[in-house]
Amino acid sequence: MQKQTYINKIPVFIAILLCLILGVSLLAVLHPAPRGTDCIADIYQDGRLLTSIPLDGSSASYRFTVTGENGCVNEIEIRSRSIGILSADCPDKLCVHQGFIESTGLPIVCLPNKLVIQLREADSPSADITAY
Repeated sequence: MQKQTYINKIPVFIAILLCLILGVSLLAVLHPAPRGTDCIADIYQDGRLLTSIPLDGSSASYRFTVTGENGCVNEIEIRSRSIGILSADCPDKLCVHQGFIESTGLPIVCLPNKLVIQLREADSPSADITAY
């Protein structure tokens, strides 16, 4: 009788262990360590670097528009130490709903307009990969 109880506890232990690993991984991705330096926003469209904008907090907020092929339009706003997409003419507007980012954890991506906004620390070089 004791052997059957031991065998039934193994899958439960493995499930709990996997849930803990998943939870720790999600925390690491969604809440990166606080950054000690200023960031630079690299704005890519169709795999090409359009511009790099320092987010040092010293400049006032401003807006600009990125127009892509077929007339696709994204309105981007730079705020003190953050960047976000205010409006887009893509159908789902997921990039707008993502809000403003201020850490290097997750980029803002607008797939229909092929636009990517990636933050990097000011002392690190820009990425030399192309994403589609």
